[in-house]
Amino acid sequence: MSILAWLVVGLIAGFLASKVVNKTGEGLIVDILLGVVGAMVGGFLFNQFGHSGATGINLYSIFVAFIGSVIVLLIYHLIFRRRVI
Repeated sequence: MSILAWLVVGLIAGFLASKVVNKTGEGLIVDILLGVVGAMVGGFLFNQFGHSGATGINLYSIFVAFIGSVIVLLIYHLIFRRRVI
């Protein structure tokens, strides 16, 4: 995939995942970064289970990136949990 396609899929997946995981977005840049990382994680996991990873700008790639982004966001929130005094 081209860099532009990674950014578009990453933005969509990161935005959707952040709305599902914590009901608010993390911000445009963080959503894109987490989405792109999530696309790579999702692609790796899907390849391990015998399916193809993100292949372009399509619903399947967004789904793969979304699953990976949810996993990345859950780990992100476990590590950088906001501590309430």
